[in-house]
Amino acid sequence: MLAYSEACERNKGPILTVLTDAFADISKVLEIGSGTGQHAVYFANNLSHLAWQPSELPDCLPSLHARLTAEAPDNVAEPLRLNVCERQWLAPDRVRADGLFTANTLHIMSWEHVKNFFRGVGDVLKSPGVMCIYGPFRYGGHYTSDSNAVFDRVLRQRDPLSGIRDFEAIADLAEDQGLRLLEDHTMPANNQLLVWVR
Repeated sequence: MLAYSEACERNKGPILTVLTDAFADISKVLEIGSGTGQHAVYFANNLSHLAWQPSELPDCLPSLHARLTAEAPDNVAEPLRLNVCERQWLAPDRVRADGLFTANTLHIMSWEHVKNFFRGVGDVLKSPGVMCIYGPFRYGGHYTSDSNAVFDRVLRQRDPLSGIRDFEAIADLAEDQGLRLLEDHTMPANNQLLVWVR
């Protein structure tokens, strides 16, 4: 039985609406943290002009590979081993892409790993390039909903180093890598989809 995420099924349609425009002129997308592979399969099927490169932590690769083998179209590549906890997180599987996508990852990392994420983005995202980040954020130190405040407490109880990130701090890291915020989309379930360009 393939691994399954209900959240992926709920959010894939609204995310695709944004990606269709954001990735219109992109040829290759690296997805960081592909999880169950549901997003990779859905987006690649609907954005057939893209070469979609999934990636995951080593322990998660077998279940991701199982879904891709069963369902992925031809424009999805073999998944890469990728651990943003490592400072040089694509070695030895170095890849360059003009698009980058990640969903619901930054709030489950430590802040040090979030910084590693952006260093890695700086290494692999081409110029011109587009990066899309989906997930919950705080603005000016405030949550966008009461449910996000509750979610943040749950995250921090489970792992004190994780938690919903401040948009302003993320923007600083992105700017350090030569990225400029193009769009900030409010999404269902109190999430955002941030589109950055280089």
